[in-house]
Amino acid sequence: MANRAEHLRTLAALLRQENTLALATVNKLGEACIAPLFYIVDEQLSLFWLSSPSSLHSQNLKKTPRAAATVYRSTDSWKDIRGIQMRGLVCVITDRKQRRLLIKAYAERFKLGPLFLPTISRCRLYQFCPDFFRFIDNSKGFGHQFELTPPVPDAASIR
Repeated sequence: MANRAEHLRTLAALLRQENTLALATVNKLGEACIAPLFYIVDEQLSLFWLSSPSSLHSQNLKKTPRAAATVYRSTDSWKDIRGIQMRGLVCVITDRKQRRLLIKAYAERFKLGPLFLPTISRCRLYQFCPDFFRFIDNSKGFGHQFELTPPVPDAASIR
C-alpha cells in the first residue's frame, strides 16, 4: 500500500494534467446540479475557477457553500478510467492581490487574451478546498482506489 505522500503526489499529478472539473452543487429544491468548469490547482490541492455570480452553480454555492467535484481523463475503455472524486467547501476569493495572481495564472493556462478582460472583471474567483479525495484507477484493477482526507501537508512534501 502506498503511503500518504505518494497518494498526494498521485492526486497532484492528475489535477495538474487535466483542466476541467465537473462541479456538483445543490439548488434551492435540493436537486443536484452539475457544471463543467476550467480550473487551476495550487500546491495544497485547492481548485480555482472563474464564474459569473448569476450562474446557477454560483447561486447554489451562495446558499450552500459545500460541493462535490470530479476530475478525470476521458476514455473509451473502462480499463482506462482514472479520476478523482472530491467533496469540500467553496469560497469566493476577495483578497485583491491573491485574486490578481490567481487570475493571471488562470488566464495564462487557458490562453485568455485581452478580449476576456471585461468578462473576467465581472466574474467571481472561487476556491474549492477538498476535505475528501477518492482516487480511482481501473488500470490497476476494476475499482482500484484510495481515499484521503486532509490536512494536506506542506507543499514541499507533495513535490
